[in-house]
Amino acid sequence: MSKLTLSINQMVIDEAKEYAKSSGKSLSSIVEEYLKSLTKNEKSKKKKTSMELVRDLKGSVKLPKDFTSYKEILQDALVEKYLRK
Repeated sequence: MSKLTLSINQMVIDEAKEYAKSSGKSLSSIVEEYLKSLTKNEKSKKKKTSMELVRDLKGSVKLPKDFTSYKEILQDALVEKYLRK
């Protein structure tokens, strides 16, 4: 574990120590949890949901005019792979 020195207003320190004592936690653990929550929120903001990704990709692939269904293409590929050796 590493040490960190911070410059914080004394009144804030006193109130934070009081809060830590009343919640049964150390001030260090409270600060660590807070810093983790900040970085976790930033990471989750950067990570797109699958729906956002699909929305962003929509229209990026141009399909042939005679394209009917991916299921037909998949079925043809599976027949070719497993039945026509």
